Formats: sequence, C-alpha cells, structure tokens
Amino acid sequence: MKVLFATYPMAFHTPGGGEIQLLAYRKHLPAHGVDVTLFDPWNPRFLEHDVVHFFSCVGGSVHFCNFVKQIGLPLVVSSSLWVTAETKHLYPIGEIHQQFLLADRVVANSEIECDTLARIFDLPREKFVSVLNGVEQSFYEPVAPELFRRETGIDGRFVLNVGNIEPRKNQLALIRAMKSFPELKLVLIGHQRDPEYARACFAEGGAQLVYAGTLAHDSPVLRSAYAACEAFVLPSTLETPGLAALEAHAAGARIAVTKVGSTEEYFAQHVAYLDPSDVDSIAAALRAALAQPRGGAPRPGGTVRDLTWQAVLSPLKALYDSLLTK
Repeated sequence: MKVLFATYPMAFHTPGGGEIQLLAYRKHLPAHGVDVTLFDPWNPRFLEHDVVHFFSCVGGSVHFCNFVKQIGLPLVVSSSLWVTAETKHLYPIGEIHQQFLLADRVVANSEIECDTLARIFDLPREKFVSVLNGVEQSFYEPVAPELFRRETGIDGRFVLNVGNIEPRKNQLALIRAMKSFPELKLVLIGHQRDPEYARACFAEGGAQLVYAGTLAHDSPVLRSAYAACEAFVLPSTLETPGLAALEAHAAGARIAVTKVGSTEEYFAQHVAYLDPSDVDSIAAALRAALAQPRGGAPRPGGTVRDLTWQAVLSPLKALYDSLLTK
C-alpha cells in the first residue's frame, strides 16, 4: 500500500507535535506494510498512491483536500484540533467542516477528541477514528542527566518545559507560577514560534529563566534533559495530549500537565493536573508533582499500555485498508 502524506506549506518552519507525529508515522508505518511518500509540489505523483493523508486543519487546507477528492482518491485528515462550543468562534469552522465532509475519515488522538469533534461539527461519530499519540522506544531507555548539563552548562535544580514558545503553550503563566519556587530554575526548550510572546516570557522570567534553544527531537540531549529535570510542566491552554509530556513520562520524569484536552485519557492518575488559566493552579500542580517519587515509567508490555509508535499505529493501517475495500 502506498500513502501520500501532505500538510500545509508553512508547517515545518517551526515544527511542533503535529509535525513530529507526521514524521513518526512515516518512519514506523513501513513495518505495517505501508509505503509513505512526502508530498512534493514539483512532482506530486497523486495517482501513484492508494490514499492521501493530510495533516492539519489550518486555513486553506480545504482546497488541497478538495482536489484529492476530485481526482478520486481516498482522503484521511488528521485534525490536530481541540475545539469546544466556547472556543469554536476562534476557528474557521465553516471551512473545517467542509474539510471534514470531504474526508473519508478524520483521525484524532483520543476518543474524547473524536466525540467532541463529531458533536461540534454535527457529523457522524463513525467518521472519526482515534489513533493514539506515541513515543519513540528510545525515550524509555535511560540517558544520564549529566549529558544535558554538560552540553548546556546548566547547573542546579530546574523545572523543564519543552514546546514552541507561543500563547497556546502558556509559558508566561508558568513563569509567573515559578516565582513561588525561587530555589528552582525554569528551562525552556523550543522554537520561538511567536517572537513577541517569547520576548515577554524572557523579560518576565529574568534570571530564573534559562532558554536552552532548540534540540533535535531524536537528540539524546533532549532525553537527558527529561532525566535531569526536577519536574516537567506543560501548562498549555489545551493538549491532545502533548508529545513532549508523553516523552517526559516515558523517561520517568515527574509531570504536571494541563487538564484541558485529552491528557486524562492518556495519563489517568499518574500525573498532576493544572488549570492553565490559573497561575495558582499551575503552582499547586507543580508542587504536587515535586512531591511524587521520581522513577522510570513502566516499560511497554505486561499490564502497561504500549504507547510506542510501533504499537499505536495498528489502527491507522486498519483504517487505510478499510478505505481500499470500499
């Protein structure tokens, strides 16, 4: 089976979780018998493929999806979208609705996300399929915390946040919550997706904040950062559920994470939850996380759900197969 992957043109300018997910799918689907090609606008080769899988609902995406259906190919859309009745006015709902109508199936990252999208867009629930987010097997493998400290020169105890620096990731509220922990540094790793917001963060954080730049997703230094931190905090206004949080959890870090989105479906009672709109709640969740013992996350197998990419992609292969039997 041959599947063509596409996304919006600017996606990899500041890659985030959605782009990491796309590349992980490409890496691991061949083991399931799926040959993945990345879309090249100069050599599109649509008709050499059995299915087209488009990632994102960013404005304008509907036009690409419409063309795919015009030439008669099955279309899968990864929504990468958490929207509620209270927030739908922030999105081009009409255009997204049309994109979902065009899609043979819409892939979301949790059952609660599928339920919500079906309700908000008034579409049949069976159009939506849950494919869990995953982590690379390497994040379960120990890496010495000294590697991160040696590479960055960061000493002492610190709290870690990994993600693009932008309002949705809510680092500014985390920086304010950190003022309750003057004995700890806050280390940020990620692209400055919103430069003005990043400047506000750096000004607010002062000497307590350390910006460590960006790290390649497959870098052992990133895994070492998870091992070195006192706790990993993801205070985003929403997450589905946040690849960095999954990776930090696999690496055995203490976790405080937003309660908005699908995080509870993944982490259950194993992390501390926070209200991203409340600085005091962020501080309380961090305090609760710091009180937990640190230890390696249970490895896949046994009674623990396997969230390695290799395991979670079986439903996606089954989805592609179902579209070829129509």
